[in-house]
Amino acid sequence: MLSRVTLQSDTREVVPDEYRGYIRQEANSRWFNLVKVPLGIYSLSHADTTRRGGRLWRRIGQAPVVYDSAATTQSVTSLQAAMRTHGYLKAKVDVQEKHHNRRTSVRYEMHPGELWTIDSVVYESDDSTMLARLHELSTTSLIQPGSPLDVALLSAERDRIITTLQNKGYYALNKDYISFIADTLSDRHATLLHLILSHPDAAHSATAYQQHTLRYVDIYEGASLTDSAQTTSYRNLNIHYAKRLWLHRHVYDNHTALRSGQLYAERDVQATYVGLGALQAVGYTMVRVRPVPITETDSLHPELDAQIVIQPADRYTVSAEADGTNTNGDFGAALSFTFTNRNAFRGAEMLNLKLRGAYEAIKGLEGYKDQNYIEYSAEISLRLPTFKFPFMPRKLNRELHAISELGLMYNSQDRPEFHRRILTARWAYNWQHHSNPHLQHTLDVLHINYVFLPWISETFRTEYLEGTNARSSILRNTYENLLIMRIGYGFVYNSRGLLPSSTSAPTSRGWQLRFNVETAGNLLYAVSHLGVFNKDGSGQYEALGIPFSQYAKFDLDYASSLAIDDNNSIALHALFGLAIPYGNSFVVPYEKRYYAGGANSVRGWSVRELGPGGYHTADGKVNFVNQTGNLQLLLSAEYRTKLFWKFNGAAFIDAGNIWNTRRYADIPDSQFKFNKVWKQIAVAYGIGLRFNMDYFILRFDAGMKAINPAVPSGKEHYPIVHPKFSRDFALHFAVGLPF
Repeated sequence: MLSRVTLQSDTREVVPDEYRGYIRQEANSRWFNLVKVPLGIYSLSHADTTRRGGRLWRRIGQAPVVYDSAATTQSVTSLQAAMRTHGYLKAKVDVQEKHHNRRTSVRYEMHPGELWTIDSVVYESDDSTMLARLHELSTTSLIQPGSPLDVALLSAERDRIITTLQNKGYYALNKDYISFIADTLSDRHATLLHLILSHPDAAHSATAYQQHTLRYVDIYEGASLTDSAQTTSYRNLNIHYAKRLWLHRHVYDNHTALRSGQLYAERDVQATYVGLGALQAVGYTMVRVRPVPITETDSLHPELDAQIVIQPADRYTVSAEADGTNTNGDFGAALSFTFTNRNAFRGAEMLNLKLRGAYEAIKGLEGYKDQNYIEYSAEISLRLPTFKFPFMPRKLNRELHAISELGLMYNSQDRPEFHRRILTARWAYNWQHHSNPHLQHTLDVLHINYVFLPWISETFRTEYLEGTNARSSILRNTYENLLIMRIGYGFVYNSRGLLPSSTSAPTSRGWQLRFNVETAGNLLYAVSHLGVFNKDGSGQYEALGIPFSQYAKFDLDYASSLAIDDNNSIALHALFGLAIPYGNSFVVPYEKRYYAGGANSVRGWSVRELGPGGYHTADGKVNFVNQTGNLQLLLSAEYRTKLFWKFNGAAFIDAGNIWNTRRYADIPDSQFKFNKVWKQIAVAYGIGLRFNMDYFILRFDAGMKAINPAVPSGKEHYPIVHPKFSRDFALHFAVGLPF
């Protein structure tokens, strides 16, 4: 058996892990690089593979790796070739093998030698015009004197040149037109690099070095290229359709970057794919670009015809969804129906109508009898595929992938303690530039949230709302009629150019930054000073008889993943949030406050068990109001590894807490103070198991308290030294990765 494979380098510049993929035979995988659990699972299988159980264990396990000397020889060749392509032209690899007890371990020793660099670059071409183009592009070249003689760097420079030229109309050029010749200067370990642009042997195009112009741009809507019955023209677009236009002409104008009379640009082809593919009303898009034969054109310059084939998507969708609920042992169910029209007004508008009803049987609620929870809601939303705003330039809509959203929702909740009615309205924009898919923006122009409680039980009012203590004051602001009118802006920058996914591979590489800021009540407060609104008994201005909230909230969220190898990675996460009430508010609305603990927070605590600061309840039970704050800090590190089959594992450390920026007498030790922060940071550690279902991930995390800020000193302050399973353990189930 091949028991272990190690890879080492005698220079710091060559990192062995970056070359691991060139090894042709690896030993059996180890969980957390320690134990060969997959091999053990395979060994549980019965020798008779016709048995169902035997096949199962073999499928999810890993067969023993039998040492193959030929694979070792191939690995040496691949490693040497890989180092040479990175500029180490004299690289060598030695192999050390150890055989003991029918087990073989292999160690590859990499000797890169001197790194060869580029001394200077000479540009050559078989065409004077193209040579001038090369010299123009050299000012932004990736290759500079002193750069390593790295094949990957040369390939990137070739791609840059060809892409730039293709975006300037040189349709017929491709990577085969560029080659390199390196003259080595052995005395200085440097090279004289020749970058050559010339016709490859197999190419005979007379127009390769000429800029191409688009002659016609034809859109075929739900029809083949030959059977269209009708044609209409709009802003240099020819739209062919069978009976009736599926989309209005201006939709194609906004989402098609290709235009007749313009120079061909490959980026316009990709922008057209992205623009039309983003429309929910379009099920399929194909762009064909073909040269116009010389006999068919009157132009002295080569021309192209672009053909865009559109297949409409299903217009209507009706769906139903059923959920089961369990709230502290109270079981219930919910049922919802959704109707979707993907082309409501023939402008690719997506109209959604959703109805939802829920019921929960509530038992054992002290002070109440035979009263259950009933909820129903109705929601309507309209998504428009462009910026819908007065005086919006048409060109901007072509350059941006933008969505305008309008929504209205009514929700009714009847609980034994109170009845609540919620009305929400939203007007928002989401957009990103075609040239920068890494950065995505969201703007809430107006978001109104109206909360009305028509009835509150006397029991709830007496026990929680009446009184002079701070706890009652917070609850009164939480369970009184409320009006929030806010605006907000946020962005997400993802280094991979994609939205974060809950199904990302555990060893994926990249980083992501989220930022959000929102303010509420400023406009209403300004109008209040004009004498439009009156104050209530507590000194708050009322709009339409309801006190409105005024606050500012900031959130910053950073996450990154560092790949170790194909099976292991380290993920890091940092989160900071701050919400400040002012003006017309004494406290941030409950739904805008932070809480700690749970599957996506400090995982040694259950949801809302941690904080704020060093606060803890006298009876040890969760206080869902007091255990919130308006400032949060979270730091997490997670080691992720592939286990076997669809199972992945993790080991994590979490640190963080929440605080109040104001002092509340009924919530002692909860105020944020710089000289106490280091004592009030909670720390947890644990392990996790993740089941990757491709479309989503089921996650189980087991956390243990390491440092407990609720206990200021003594043994219980450091559970990591004095652990107690019944006191310090928390198990979490969630869908998706924590970050």
